[in-house]
Amino acid sequence: MSHKGENVMVSNMKLENMLCMRGGNDQTSYANNSQAQAQHAKSMLHLLKEALERVQLGPPSMPFVVVDLGCSCGSNTIYIVDVIVNHMAKRYESLGYEPPEFSVFFSDLPSNDFNTLFQLLPNYYAYDGQDGGTMEDCLAADKHRSYFAAGVPGTFYRRLFPARSIDVFHSAFSLHWLSQVPESVLDKRSRVYNKGKIFIHGANKGIANAYKKQFQTDLAGFLRARSVELKGGGSMFLVCLGRTSVDPTDQGGAGLLFGTHFQDAWNDLVQEGLITSDKRDNFNIPVYAPSLQDFKEVVEANGSFAINKLEVFRGGSPLVVSHPEDETEIGQAFANSCRSVCGVLVDAHIGNRLSAELFQKAQSRATSHAKELLKQLQFYHIVASLSML
Repeated sequence: MSHKGENVMVSNMKLENMLCMRGGNDQTSYANNSQAQAQHAKSMLHLLKEALERVQLGPPSMPFVVVDLGCSCGSNTIYIVDVIVNHMAKRYESLGYEPPEFSVFFSDLPSNDFNTLFQLLPNYYAYDGQDGGTMEDCLAADKHRSYFAAGVPGTFYRRLFPARSIDVFHSAFSLHWLSQVPESVLDKRSRVYNKGKIFIHGANKGIANAYKKQFQTDLAGFLRARSVELKGGGSMFLVCLGRTSVDPTDQGGAGLLFGTHFQDAWNDLVQEGLITSDKRDNFNIPVYAPSLQDFKEVVEANGSFAINKLEVFRGGSPLVVSHPEDETEIGQAFANSCRSVCGVLVDAHIGNRLSAELFQKAQSRATSHAKELLKQLQFYHIVASLSML
């Protein structure tokens, strides 16, 4: 079901077919604005490796299958996959076995820029262990990859792979993206119509609870699909934006990114007569940063997974700048960060020209509050290590 009106995101199929991080390699692309995600991922490597120690090893004659869900189009996914493959190869070697062949699936929505991703992939190298070196030595020296790679387009809220075919699922910085904006939030007749806002940060609790319900519905679908696809003894390592507050209207770092200067920039467009207030109100960011309890409730209700670890991890700022004293650089980093993750949706909703104007206004506002932003804009993540029961 979709509402009448201009909002391109209300239709589930439209959102599913268009939601993606900004592709290409320009200054507003995700590939060039995901340094913070890289830093946050590296700071969690000890937790990832801890989760990988729980994966049950199959016979070396069988391929070991890894999936990165929500892979996007930058080098971060390739780095993490290398970590996973190298770690699992070492586990086999430590037991006196030659590592199996590794198969890696990079999965994201069909609109993802898979071309840019695949151009970043090194050539395949078949490690056979005959030269006395290790797989890690080979990768470090020759910068080859030691796994077969393929792309799998589709939403991770539904089935993507054959039953009992995957050893490890990894997903980072993706599960906070919803499959749809809750319909009631966009319905003028609803008591939880999110009038005057494009995000739920600072909204009333009814609106926030609508988002929470959508998040938990989506996560339940995600877990149902993975419970069929994961092998017995397999594991998942999941990271998504989270919050420390029990109040769902306080979206933490996500709220400061989408609910402050970016929100004000939309209001500027309305006040200048460039868009109507209805046009603004028909756009909502489909993101929800859950609490630990929000996440835990869904995992326990599913009943297929043991929770090995579930915690809130302080990731740090999403703004990576070379000169922290340069307010202009901070403002640009803020605008580029916003644009790299939601620019495609904004372009579709108001067109490229007004979208460029919007992000310029967001940059100007962020520049005026640069020191405050750099200090206050901190991301927290929910980190979950789950194994099949």
